[in-house]
Amino acid sequence: MPSSDRTIPGRSPSRWHLRIAAAALAATVATTSVQAQDLGVIGPVYPIAEPSLLDVIIAKLRAASDDGTLGRLQREALARIRQGIDDPAPVAGLVRTRHPRHFHHDPSIVVQEAIRDAEGRVVVPPGTVVNPLDTVPLSQALLFFDARDRDQVAEARKLIDARHGQVKPILIGGSYLELMRRWRRPVYYDQQGVLTTRLGIRQVPALVTQDGRRLRIDELP
Repeated sequence: MPSSDRTIPGRSPSRWHLRIAAAALAATVATTSVQAQDLGVIGPVYPIAEPSLLDVIIAKLRAASDDGTLGRLQREALARIRQGIDDPAPVAGLVRTRHPRHFHHDPSIVVQEAIRDAEGRVVVPPGTVVNPLDTVPLSQALLFFDARDRDQVAEARKLIDARHGQVKPILIGGSYLELMRRWRRPVYYDQQGVLTTRLGIRQVPALVTQDGRRLRIDELP
């Protein structure tokens, strides 16, 4: 064998030894690659499947319909709706007038943002004080009372007749539908006490009338 193919201690491997090492490395990589690809099958394989949410909902509705649950829930919901319409929740915090009083309420508001017309021109600049009574006067008095109290209902009827019907009855308790049927005229309801809270009313019956650019409020005995 020529001296160029020998490995001499302290010198770099010969070209022949490098070829052997490269061939061995290639064989190792090839063997490893084949082994990594051929893992085989471990256990049974199943397709991934999830139930449709719509199908689940429909199935539950059908089951509720079959056992009568759905019909019962519908009847209960309709009963609650009818109850809310026929006899709304009374306004909290109001009492029958014990100490009659009268006071005034200024309905003016301060415009926070500029009001513009269709062409973008400023009609009302911010900071302007606007009193709605300057534009829309109170054409009818407002009468707040509790229809659960027979005395209040009777006094309200007398007051409405005395003012020739120019009074808008507004309930804070009781059934406005039942009173409308009896009186054959519109009767309103102060839902969640929005109006009485804004006007500062604490006792009923209370009569609201216009007094110049303010509202006069009389909590009647």
